[in-house]
Amino acid sequence: MSYEHFQSLVTDLCGVLQMPDVAGVLERGRVETGGYEVMLNNYETDASAMYVSLNFGVVPAGRTLRVFRLMLEANLSIYAQDQAQLGMDADSTCIYLIVRVPMTSGVTGDWLAETLQHYFEHGKYWRETIITSADEMFAGVCSGEFRWIRA
Repeated sequence: MSYEHFQSLVTDLCGVLQMPDVAGVLERGRVETGGYEVMLNNYETDASAMYVSLNFGVVPAGRTLRVFRLMLEANLSIYAQDQAQLGMDADSTCIYLIVRVPMTSGVTGDWLAETLQHYFEHGKYWRETIITSADEMFAGVCSGEFRWIRA
């Protein structure tokens, strides 16, 4: 696999999403779609995979520790099976979901678009429920009641 394969997949994805500026997407390594900023990367150290990062939004002041704890829990119970991880940018307090996508023959622009749509649903849940929820909701995590997790 190579950077050329990555370029081909991004081109295919742009076609599916009806984005005419493929060169711009490749140059910037990012696109806005579905209400999310999506970063697309390929690294020499892992040339057989592409990395898709979705910005789920900013954690409100005072909620960072609680949300960070929920992110760690989700990483262990949900995202580990998808080669995905939730993380938080220390400077902006934005939550990012980073997904490692092996660039195999089954990965196409259509597949990537469906995968993005799947994770947009996760982002919607994080935005509407986790980031903005009342503090009482977080008590369920400590008790082992994981109703907040929606896979």
